[in-house]
Amino acid sequence: MRAVVVQRFGGPEALELVEVARPEPGPGQVRIRVSAATVNPVDAATRSGALVAAGLMAPRAVTGIGWDVAGEIDALGPAVAGFALGQAVIGLRDLLDRSLGSYAEYLVLDASAVAPAPAGCSAVEAATLPLNGLTAWQSLDLLELSAGDTLLVTGAAGAVGGFAVEIAARWRGVRVIAQAGPGDAELVRGLGAEWVVGRETPDLGEAVRALVPGGVDAVLDTVGSGAAALAAVRNRGAFVTVVGGADPVPLRGIRVHHTWINADGAALATLAGYGLALRVADTLPLDRAADAHTRLAGGGLRGRIVLTTGSGGGA
Repeated sequence: MRAVVVQRFGGPEALELVEVARPEPGPGQVRIRVSAATVNPVDAATRSGALVAAGLMAPRAVTGIGWDVAGEIDALGPAVAGFALGQAVIGLRDLLDRSLGSYAEYLVLDASAVAPAPAGCSAVEAATLPLNGLTAWQSLDLLELSAGDTLLVTGAAGAVGGFAVEIAARWRGVRVIAQAGPGDAELVRGLGAEWVVGRETPDLGEAVRALVPGGVDAVLDTVGSGAAALAAVRNRGAFVTVVGGADPVPLRGIRVHHTWINADGAALATLAGYGLALRVADTLPLDRAADAHTRLAGGGLRGRIVLTTGSGGGA
């Protein structure tokens, strides 16, 4: 079968399309015939060697690329219940130190990392949910908000930010301030934001406190605003970042956390049932993974680029 791997870290040109053996599922695992795999910033960080440099993964001879997957169950390992051959599923590969990722025609995952695919959408759309949806979900869990609480989401028009706005506002009853560019104000309001502050606002804390006197109960920082966003939080509030190195000092009794994503099939199944807005910027075939990474590096995308495998077959 075909898979995209990295054997020497570098730019998009480091991505190699190779032939490898089809993986076999072990106990508690399923094999997925991959239809679609989303291209995420963490994939670029893996490819470049940034995750090894940061100590988040060990160096290895061959590194698989890709976290998000959508496809069909192709084989069941021993002791797997709740899934059937041919079932449409989504999943998340959160183990970095592996020679095979989701940029492949087949992928083996623990059954606990897999969920039924959302109804009424394509595999391409479904593939955009696992990593970014779970990151938003787990970040909101860390914030421990109640209905009626106030939340600032930075980067609210991005993949994680958009899911966070929608989950918080529509499913948890939280009042959301979305930080976004002028061209994205309508988008984030459509996702459920009650207020919008500009992306280029010179004093974010002051702008937020003009809307919510005393400061919001919490911030979910998806762009690395750090201390600038912390200024918007009330005393003894909460702050979560998903950006490495962007954890501010926990001033004024504010709880500061960093979200380290983990696969969670049960939570993913819940998210799949929410009917969240699934945004696809473009689709490219698996053999154009390097082009996808080049476009990702250029920024400005709304939604994710998704790689497709065609038949998903191969020896």
